[in-house]
Amino acid sequence: MTTMPVVVDSSAIIAIIRGEPERDRLLAVLDAGVSNLCSMATFVESFMVSTNRNADAPVALHLRLLDDLGIETAPLDQKQAVLAAQAFLRFGKGRHPAKLNLGDCFSYALAKSLDAPLLYKGEDFSRTDIVSALAAGARP
Repeated sequence: MTTMPVVVDSSAIIAIIRGEPERDRLLAVLDAGVSNLCSMATFVESFMVSTNRNADAPVALHLRLLDDLGIETAPLDQKQAVLAAQAFLRFGKGRHPAKLNLGDCFSYALAKSLDAPLLYKGEDFSRTDIVSALAAGARP
């Protein structure tokens, strides 16, 4: 087992919440982890998306869900903010085929700041230089 943390994007969190086909693969990565982290922006973005189906969901419930999944929220710092801005300039929506949005840029930034793989669903991040946590060798 690796001691490297895995950063979790909101796309993975939402896929797990909604029981999408990738759910079991995503959960396997989380379960194998020593440390699973998401940015504060990812917490807010995944909360916003998940409340689209349950408008009365309390924030505490979402925090508990992340805790149950073994995902800790990482504090935002200036290094991550700069990396997120740079991610937008390189890979942002309207600028690059990856089309990263604000939340994506913060997931990217946290992963880059920790030199950690990113757990995500979809193809957007595969168009960047980020390492996928689902890629062979990132996690057992």
